[in-house]
Formats: sequence, structure tokens, C-alpha cells
Amino acid sequence: MLARRRKLLAPEAEQVMDQFKHEVAAELGLADKIARRGWGEMTTRECGMVGGTMVKKMIAMMQDRLGR
Repeated sequence: MLARRRKLLAPEAEQVMDQFKHEVAAELGLADKIARRGWGEMTTRECGMVGGTMVKKMIAMMQDRLGR
């Protein structure tokens, strides 16, 4: 399978985003599975749950900052 990787606009943010991804995965109860098998063995649904939750949290954070 061809591995694709999106480039971040701020490369220094990669470590922060990776930590955020792991925090969200832990909240969803996926941390143990990731630790045992790695991200490559996660299902599409599980990865989508992590990514979707990350986006929801980022939107909520920005709305809070904008006072909405």
C-alpha cells in the first residue's frame, strides 16, 4: 500500500499534532491496541474516529477562542 503523508503548514507542529492524536486515541479507548499493533493495523473506522474527533475538538477550541 502506498503511504501518503500530508504536509503541515508549520512543520514544528508535527510533534504537537502527533501527541494530540495519541491523546484522542486514548480517550476513545484505542491506546492499548495502537501500542500493541501500531497505527498501520488500525481499521479505517478507528482512524476515522480519531481524525474526526480531532477535528471536532479543534473546531470547538477555535469557537471558544472566537467567543462563539
